[in-house]
Amino acid sequence: MSLRAGIVGLPNVGKSTLFNALTRAGVPAANYPFCTIDPNVGVIPVPDPRLDQLAELVHPERIIPATVECVDIAGLVAGASKGEGLGNQFLAHIRETDAIIEVVRCFSSESVIHVSGHPNPLSDVAVIETELALADLATVERSLAQASAQARSGHKDARERVDFLERLQKNLDQGGWVRELDLNEQETIWLRELHLFTEKSLLYLANIGEDPKDPQTKRWVEELESYAHQRGSAVVVISTQIESEIAELDVAEQHAFMRELGYAEPGLNRLIRSAYQVLGLETFFTAGPKEVRAWTIRRGISAPRAAAVIHTDFERGFIAAEVASYEDFIKFGSEAGARAAGKMRLEGRDYVVQDGDVVHFRFNV
Repeated sequence: MSLRAGIVGLPNVGKSTLFNALTRAGVPAANYPFCTIDPNVGVIPVPDPRLDQLAELVHPERIIPATVECVDIAGLVAGASKGEGLGNQFLAHIRETDAIIEVVRCFSSESVIHVSGHPNPLSDVAVIETELALADLATVERSLAQASAQARSGHKDARERVDFLERLQKNLDQGGWVRELDLNEQETIWLRELHLFTEKSLLYLANIGEDPKDPQTKRWVEELESYAHQRGSAVVVISTQIESEIAELDVAEQHAFMRELGYAEPGLNRLIRSAYQVLGLETFFTAGPKEVRAWTIRRGISAPRAAAVIHTDFERGFIAAEVASYEDFIKFGSEAGARAAGKMRLEGRDYVVQDGDVVHFRFNV
């Protein structure tokens, strides 16, 4: 599986600059509202030094990282759920993403226009999240009308679906997020069919401009972190402008520039790792002469379900999984070395794959 994230925010908060830095795609980022007319989609490799370490031992023909697919849409404004600023048209582009990255401007600048005249991070967040909730409310009300008609005609299970949709409607009316509700298995299935925005995992990106020590910026970031904590979410603090500059340099220049700034790594690496944490994702590896590859899975899944990420036949014909931890694989230098040291385990169907496992699946179809 690949993580798919939608990037949202008001106009001129740094969304397209972030997208450019992530993908190096060169998408125009103009200083006026609605400069992004079509949704931009980029596939981004997930930075993971473990993959390179494995490749140094195995010497494969190719190295394939896990990926994140990012969807950048036009800036949203108040009324977007009803079509203001073309917002309704673009909201559709992120309905089927796994997570939402909400870019929030936490810096002042006379040269960068703010859509409402001046930055106010919590007010900006309220605008975006109100529009997402209103769009969800419209979706739920349409589904409720259909389910109510089916219930009146005696359709099986329609009454239960009506009760479920009425719960969603009440929650959204009260300003809640659907992902905060406690749902049973059937309700979870119904919820997925709706592709609601407020059901998705949410990660805030505080765009701090180029002066992280500015007192106003620090206050705004603290306010956003407090709000995110209440939402059960997290904040990643980066300067999209600086990250864009880093992304344009070659590797040697990047390291020199980051040393000058006091950065241990690009902020984008922290963003991607945080997205993984928010979504409860982990990585396992396959390593052989043809390729060393990282695979993304949900935390806590069994070996057969992890095998299905490679190919559904692997799950259907699953026999066993040969597993070594990343640490043991590196320590003993190879799969053969780990096996000789008794660190290559044979696991069955109930084994829960761990982050960093190096796995070889046995299957027969």
